[in-house]
Amino acid sequence: MSDSTLDQRWPWLLGAATIVVVFLLATIEQIESGSAPVDPRPVGTADDIARLRERDDVNVLFILIDTLRSDRLGSYGYGRDTSPYLDGLASTGVRFDRHLSQSSWTKASMTSLWTSVYPWRTGVIQFDQIVPEDAEMPAEILKRAGFDTIGLFRNGWVAPTFGFQQGFDIYNRPPHTRLNPGVLVKNPTLRQRGTDEDLTASAIEFFRVHQGNRWFLYLHWMDVHEYTFDEESALFGDAYSDVYDNSIRWVDGTLKIMMEHLVDQGYADNTLVFVTSDHGEAFSERGYEGHGRWLYRETTEVPFILSFPFKLESKVVVKTRSQNVDVWPTIFELIGVDPPAEQDGRSLVPEIMAAARGEPPPRKERVGYSHLNQNWGQRHRDELRTVALVEGPLRYIRGTIGKNPIERLFDAASDPKELEDLAKSDPETLARLRDLMDDQLGNEELAFGEVPTREIGEMELNQLRAIGYDVGD
Repeated sequence: MSDSTLDQRWPWLLGAATIVVVFLLATIEQIESGSAPVDPRPVGTADDIARLRERDDVNVLFILIDTLRSDRLGSYGYGRDTSPYLDGLASTGVRFDRHLSQSSWTKASMTSLWTSVYPWRTGVIQFDQIVPEDAEMPAEILKRAGFDTIGLFRNGWVAPTFGFQQGFDIYNRPPHTRLNPGVLVKNPTLRQRGTDEDLTASAIEFFRVHQGNRWFLYLHWMDVHEYTFDEESALFGDAYSDVYDNSIRWVDGTLKIMMEHLVDQGYADNTLVFVTSDHGEAFSERGYEGHGRWLYRETTEVPFILSFPFKLESKVVVKTRSQNVDVWPTIFELIGVDPPAEQDGRSLVPEIMAAARGEPPPRKERVGYSHLNQNWGQRHRDELRTVALVEGPLRYIRGTIGKNPIERLFDAASDPKELEDLAKSDPETLARLRDLMDDQLGNEELAFGEVPTREIGEMELNQLRAIGYDVGD
């Protein structure tokens, strides 16, 4: 489909610049007035959750907040008020208490999230690899089920050229507008034009003009990754970690405005909303910063929050381990759509229903896995594998530092930040988890066949470098 056809079919793309202005004015007005959003959703119960699959009017809104670690949100126990709106969603919906991403860099993680297959079986572990066409993506499944499918992204790793457009009627990077000068002043680290305001403006216009079919809308936000914030959200200082918290507060406010527009357009009582992230961020807990280098808790523990077309009287918390490979199996079961045959994840609806009814977990907790090729950004280097296994409070990590293989073991029950390595003091547990990891890796047959690659030009590499990635050497 050509760009001109898209412009004619979707006026919300053409009108995005105007909507940004309206969006900014509305944000300022609400900040100044202190107005709180009104939640018009009816009160629901566990039975209403179970009956979602019987409805034929439920839309799906997927919000991916890039680089968001869960322990920086109030609903996950953080002491700072970084996320009042997200915390509100969690308080009337379902929050998954211990949620694991499958990698610590975007393309590998997002491929596993979309396909519900672990990275070593998707085979997408290198910067120049493409999601295979044989991978059955959620947008393809929902399109066949009668949904209009729209994706808006700001991270180049999920661009159409890497195969992530499969099944979408529209899949675009939103048009950017001139940056608010206040954002530039307050955020000297901003490396690319535009902010999530642009993406949000396009989403708002979509809510305004869309008519007819059920829809699935995917929004991939980048301002936390980019450490973007403004004067109103500069609440926590100017150190590296503080700026990250400021950016979460900024995005939380942006999310609030967008959701108020969803309410205004009448979608509150027929839209299932879920929020998660591709990975977290490190702040020198172990001597390094950023992500895409290791698989410790700070870069793999992410939020997963579900908000229904109704509000639950009391918050529901699923405390058993969940993973990003479980996200789409869960969504499919909730809305009554058959999942693809090939998946490593499983639906968490039984855990949701038990938690909503105050019952004990219905099944044994599963082990979680993450994977990273430490050479993912290098042109001519072989895979350098790092893996992680999480069993209850235990985390086993295996990788390489320099030429030296390492194994590490942590117990969050006695060491919540997982900083004390127990590998030498508990060799029996180390050996048992090593065997579990080896058994899992024993199934390395690619789920979707050979993984294609493509040549990435220097201009595109520079765009990826501009958002903080060291690639292409």
